[in-house]
Amino acid sequence: MRLNLCAKTRVGYALVICLMLSGALLLGGCRDKISTRDSDTGKEAPKPDVKKGVKPVADTEAAVVETEFGNIVIELYPNLAPKTVERFKQLIKDGFYNGTTFHRINSAAGLLQGGDPLSKDDNPENDGTGSSSYPNLPHEFNDIPYERGTVGAARQGEGPGLTTQQAWDTANCQFFITLLRQDTFDGQYTVFGRVIDGVTNADVIAHAPVVPGTESPSPKIVIKSIKLVPRSNYK
Repeated sequence: MRLNLCAKTRVGYALVICLMLSGALLLGGCRDKISTRDSDTGKEAPKPDVKKGVKPVADTEAAVVETEFGNIVIELYPNLAPKTVERFKQLIKDGFYNGTTFHRINSAAGLLQGGDPLSKDDNPENDGTGSSSYPNLPHEFNDIPYERGTVGAARQGEGPGLTTQQAWDTANCQFFITLLRQDTFDGQYTVFGRVIDGVTNADVIAHAPVVPGTESPSPKIVIKSIKLVPRSNYK
């Protein structure tokens, strides 16, 4: 299913979401309505398997995202998204995220997205299109709602050459944080964590200056590092 925040009922989000996702790892694009048809086959779009009724259980380790605006601490949920959490932790151990950026920010939509290795270069046009050397992940959708502080795995949207089902399985390394309720994301993007400390720092990042007409921060908002620490360090 093609997600869309550009419907008339989301007028306040329309321009910002379309800009944010034009490079497209978070959403599939903008139409007047949510499409229920596969873009390649024209057939009724399949519905993903969604893990339901499972209470999140925190991992023994939390992820600390260090930025110049302060830290953002993420609690991880391996019981909901084991492969996604495993990948996130492996990339942290690899030092993969160090020096990447939050390349897309939007205060009105309450979204920030980061973790693209291509964001390290000086070409903002390729931000949001990069991945790690590891293979893409299978989707691990669950019914945890996208609300303030929810952390999800960014993925491609369906389009020419990529069916709906194929698009589900394109998450790799990028992640996003929602700062406002985003009900249209529910069951469509893998929730694998939640911000348990520093969500106001994420607010500051979301409100940072951008290049006019884009969602590219100016200057860059660098992720200095992401480190794993004992979850017990936080209440």
